[in-house]
Amino acid sequence: MLQTLAIAHYRSLHGLVLPLQPLNVITGDNGSGKSNLYRALRLLAETAQGGVAASLAREGGLGSALWAGPEALDRRVADGRIPLQGGPRQAPVGLKLGFATAEFGYAVDLGYPPPMRSAFALDPQIKAEAIWAGPFLRSANALVERHGARVRRRSGNRWEGMEEGLSLFESLFTQVADPQRMPETLLLRDYIRRWRFYDHFRSDADAPARQPAMATRTPVLHHDGRDLAAAWVTILEIGDPQALAHSVEDAFPGAAVGYEEHDGRLVLRFHQPGLLRPLSMAEVSDGTLRFLLLAAALHTPRPPPLLVLNEPETSLHPDLLPALARLIVAASARSQVWVVSHASRLIAALEQAPGCQRLHLHKEQGRTLLAGQGLLDAPAWHWPAR
Repeated sequence: MLQTLAIAHYRSLHGLVLPLQPLNVITGDNGSGKSNLYRALRLLAETAQGGVAASLAREGGLGSALWAGPEALDRRVADGRIPLQGGPRQAPVGLKLGFATAEFGYAVDLGYPPPMRSAFALDPQIKAEAIWAGPFLRSANALVERHGARVRRRSGNRWEGMEEGLSLFESLFTQVADPQRMPETLLLRDYIRRWRFYDHFRSDADAPARQPAMATRTPVLHHDGRDLAAAWVTILEIGDPQALAHSVEDAFPGAAVGYEEHDGRLVLRFHQPGLLRPLSMAEVSDGTLRFLLLAAALHTPRPPPLLVLNEPETSLHPDLLPALARLIVAASARSQVWVVSHASRLIAALEQAPGCQRLHLHKEQGRTLLAGQGLLDAPAWHWPAR
């Protein structure tokens, strides 16, 4: 699992290094930086998909995503002794993202290209990347280093140059992930690609999850829930149908979910006590549909190494939150889980689970900080040099 997540100069995350546990609950007031932390993690995942520059473009470009405060922070500003003001920049502009497990780590440094006459003069470039063995980067444990268009790998006690013409707009994962020459890069790329994010479940009348799904094995629910019926039936056939049924019973006592197959399409039926016929997904409430989506996502027969839920309590009645918490805790036995939440009842229920860590964020001088983390409390971390 991830042991450390590090972010520098991304929006309000001026310099944040977080320790992680099997189950992590991210909390904080509105505007404290929870969404920025979630977006930074998604941006980090895009490095393995080849879409980091496109993701930044969707955010308004690198200039929009960069820390907007002064380069150097001064305690006297917070005390009101001196006004907030900028000054001559001492270091290059850089947006940095990285993580580490007990076995390996990865970091990337993005910045502006050199001044040039081009319509893409502000398109972000990858300035440096590094892969290392162990919980934090040192000169002795670096395995792969990238500086601009050049990449090298450690071979025994020496460095071996691998490529010198890399595209500056794509990570090394999409360019040099060779199983023979660069096995570390390939393994790490595949690890990141298995991370899973859920934050876009629709429950409106036209939601894809309310429609029949093609009868094709679906061990991983799509991020928008469009294949709910197929994912549900896949769990029944190759997953843990008893645990899935228990989750439904836990949330809706006496209820059960069945299915029908018509002309190669699957339709779920929600059986509820007191009703003479089952309800289709087009008829169930928004909260019921959303809980079933979460159940299908968390009972996946193919658990990811990292599962991230952004405000899963949306549309759910407060009485469903304890059942949701039990569902999340059970999933954390198979995957490392992140939950970003505002719901005090859900947070309180999750905190009772062993291995759960609450990360409470707050703002100071415009930057996001982890409550209770002093200067000496953060995990060890070093960024790769450009």
